[in-house]
Amino acid sequence: MITGSQCRAARALVEYSRERLAKASGIDIETIASFERKLARPDDRVIAVLQASLETAGAVFLPDGEHGGIGIRLKFNRSETRRIATLEGEGGIVAQDDVP
Repeated sequence: MITGSQCRAARALVEYSRERLAKASGIDIETIASFERKLARPDDRVIAVLQASLETAGAVFLPDGEHGGIGIRLKFNRSETRRIATLEGEGGIVAQDDVP
């Protein structure tokens, strides 16, 4: 389960307003605001829906201990993956270097 701070940070990364997250998740704006401000903790089902909506938008939640603590990052989308593959393949065939 994600925390309110992770929810707020993930919203910022995927450039979602509370209104947009509410629309995407079907969760009330006031519930999201209370969760992010640590004023109330919604039930696990609501938190799971918020997390799934943010993950669909491109957020990846990092659990505690995996990389030194909880966190959030953006995943690559298909377009970015194709561009990276194109850039990696532009150097020609990989072969042994003659440079000592």
